[in-house]
Amino acid sequence: EVQLVESGGGLVQPGGSLRLSCAASGFTFDDHAMTWVRQAPGKGLEWVSAISWSGRDTYYAETIKGRFTISRDNHKNTLYLEMNSLKSDDTAVYFCVKVMGSNWLYAYDYWGQGTQVTVSS
Repeated sequence: EVQLVESGGGLVQPGGSLRLSCAASGFTFDDHAMTWVRQAPGKGLEWVSAISWSGRDTYYAETIKGRFTISRDNHKNTLYLEMNSLKSDDTAVYFCVKVMGSNWLYAYDYWGQGTQVTVSS
C-alpha cells in the first residue's frame, strides 16, 4: 500500500522558515519523480515544485522560486521542501504527491493527507 505522510507544517511568522518532510512507503521511491502541491484557503490546487527520481533536476513555480528548495533522500525514502522567507500568501495545506513515473510531467497517482502551513504575525 502506497503511503505518503507529510510533517513539518505549523505556524510561522512572515519571513520565517519551515521544512516539510514526506515519508514515502509502499513503492520503489527512487523510480518516481515527486511533487509538492498546495491549496490555500478558498482556492484551487497550485503546483509548487517537482524533483526528478534522482534528485538531480528540480522545478519550481514562479511564485516560490528562490525561496523554496525541494530535495529528496532516496536512502530514507523521504521528500523535503525547505521554505524560507515565508509570506502570508504561502499559507496553505501542502501535499506530497507521487508521480506515476520517473518524468515529473507524468500524471499523479497518490497524494498525502497534507500538512498545514500558516504564515501570520
